[in-house]
Amino acid sequence: MSHKSAKIAAMIERLRGQDLDAHYLGYFECFNRELFFEAHEVLEELWLPQRGGPRDRFYKGLIQLAGAFVHVQKQRSQPAAALLRLARNNLAQYPSPYEHLDISAVLGLIDSCANAFARPGTEAASDPPVPFPKLSLLPAHDRRPSPV
Repeated sequence: MSHKSAKIAAMIERLRGQDLDAHYLGYFECFNRELFFEAHEVLEELWLPQRGGPRDRFYKGLIQLAGAFVHVQKQRSQPAAALLRLARNNLAQYPSPYEHLDISAVLGLIDSCANAFARPGTEAASDPPVPFPKLSLLPAHDRRPSPV
């Protein structure tokens, strides 16, 4: 097991026993620490066994969102913009909130990032065209059960 894999496994273990799946929580922790590749990897473990199920496109959209920022970190705005479009299309299929996430806010974040990538000259910039976003789950008292 690589150092990175061990770090993710330890994080997942620490997040177990909460009201949401540890991999789902780990996605947000990694994403907000700008560990976008790791966010993608940790959520993929939850998504793969559920492909074709009711949350398929939801998890796929979140994975694509993290993947878009992997491309941003590597200064590749065109692949990032393409993944943002895919993420938006997948996440837009769900009501807001869904799985304790404000989907409307995430779609707004995607739109603002996609607009930044559309500006001329973003491909050659050494700094990302947008600040790295943060994602947060709704506080427990605002959470409504998600339809399955």
